[in-house]
Amino acid sequence: MEYLQRKVRILTRLADISVELNSTFELRALLDNLMDAAAEITESEAASVLLWDENTHELRFAATTTHQTDIDLIGSTVPLEGSLAGSCFTQGQIVEVSDTFSDPRHYGKVDQATQFETRSLLAVPMRLKERGIGVLEVVNKRSLPWTADDRETMSVLAAQAAVAIGTVQLVGALQKANQELSELDKLKNDFIAIASHELRTPLSVILGYATFLTDESQGRISQHADKVLESGLQLRRIIEDLMNLRYLQQSPAEIHRETVTLEAIVKDAVQDVQRLIYANEHHQETDLPPGVLLDVDRIRAGMALTNVLNNAARFTPAHGRIHVRAEVRNPQEVWLSVADNGIGLAEDQIERVFEKFYQVEDHMTRQHGGLGIGLSIARALVEAQGGRLWASSPGLNQGAVFTFALPIAKNA
Repeated sequence: MEYLQRKVRILTRLADISVELNSTFELRALLDNLMDAAAEITESEAASVLLWDENTHELRFAATTTHQTDIDLIGSTVPLEGSLAGSCFTQGQIVEVSDTFSDPRHYGKVDQATQFETRSLLAVPMRLKERGIGVLEVVNKRSLPWTADDRETMSVLAAQAAVAIGTVQLVGALQKANQELSELDKLKNDFIAIASHELRTPLSVILGYATFLTDESQGRISQHADKVLESGLQLRRIIEDLMNLRYLQQSPAEIHRETVTLEAIVKDAVQDVQRLIYANEHHQETDLPPGVLLDVDRIRAGMALTNVLNNAARFTPAHGRIHVRAEVRNPQEVWLSVADNGIGLAEDQIERVFEKFYQVEDHMTRQHGGLGIGLSIARALVEAQGGRLWASSPGLNQGAVFTFALPIAKNA
């Protein structure tokens, strides 16, 4: 009866430690729980965990219940040959010793360094999918010999610990990778922001003089000035695309809503692309219902509309038409559309144009510049505000329509 009661207590403790091991991603807390359970269940004076270092290929003490000697012991190594833990790890088998003084494999330098006498030891390998990750050992059993229950208990604990430690290590590796990616992403954004700023300053001077020459000169000089202005505007669009890369990922938390008129947003966006429309001699019309109030982030909504207008101006041939119009569809939203009579879209392109870096033309033969992110950014900005953006087209060379569904301000 006493044996059965002890067996129940052990199984209950193993169940408890299983929960504890899987409830934390903190390695030291996990190891402390593991060693406390191992020492308690086997009725030993102390327990230790040694982990395999994949970089140095050494077996190192990671934790021990002999707290008074942590400073000397943690991080120290034991040889794979000439130590009981090393034998356990390399052979992948339980090592059981009742008298360490008579076993030549006992590594006495650890005892000397810590002033702790190891008289008996039971070591169990910790393995995860055939990969050795360390050793769990208990020392100085209060009442020898080591029993079959001790070996069974330690084997269960080692198996549980291997899975838990492997998970913690994997989580740590993922966190490190995410941190490195975050730092790399910040470095990329900082570089793009600095480079874009440095490019914008001389470009503004170039565009200013090109506009002046276009207005003031005649004949061949005026034609050359037009080419300079056109190329400068194209370069400015590329620079703006680079600066706007950060907007590809938008969350509602970044949105700063305000009540603003539809007319104000459209007016600002049209003004932003006026030079491009003027350079291509497009005929641009605006048809808006009066007094419509929107509940949006004015800057981001305007940026989305500007990107769509830029897209229409780029893919509409000279002397083409661009029509901006809106319709209140219901009390909750207004539909704002940008229609052009440009190159249009094939059926399989209608959704793909919103993919990042997608180009409707072959990159080797395309005639229109750009990075292919303007529409991706526009959709991200609109959806973050609870709106929608989609495209439609009757086919190639038949123009396209891009439609925004934007939320109307409540009580408007």
